[in-house]
Amino acid sequence: MADKEPSKDKEKASPKRRKVKRVVQKAIVHVLASFNNTIITISDPKGETLCWASSGTIGYKGSRKSTPFAAQKAAEVVAEKAMKFGVKEVDIRVKGPGSGRESAIRGIQASGIEVKAIEDCTPLPHNGCRPRKKRRV
Repeated sequence: MADKEPSKDKEKASPKRRKVKRVVQKAIVHVLASFNNTIITISDPKGETLCWASSGTIGYKGSRKSTPFAAQKAAEVVAEKAMKFGVKEVDIRVKGPGSGRESAIRGIQASGIEVKAIEDCTPLPHNGCRPRKKRRV
């Protein structure tokens, strides 16, 4: 009874894999501008996300998220993150009717990343679903 071996519950931990920092020269910026928020995602040409930011994640709450200024600041933040991956030039794809569309593009251009193309990917119905009722103020 006195000769007890220590329990070997813990298996030998496999060596931790180091996170490989990817270097991407060309990327795609997806700007989703809704009426309430602006979400900016940067992906590589395959579509794998490198980094993202939104008006909400940089600290704006409520109706301030939908402002063009918040969209511009979010674009500057995400452009800084993208530069750490070595991004030099981007194509921009804009989707949605929000007020942060143009200011997000301006924020990316101001950060020093070269913009090669701008594309509008807003989905338009060919007379699909019935739209919401008009607001009566």
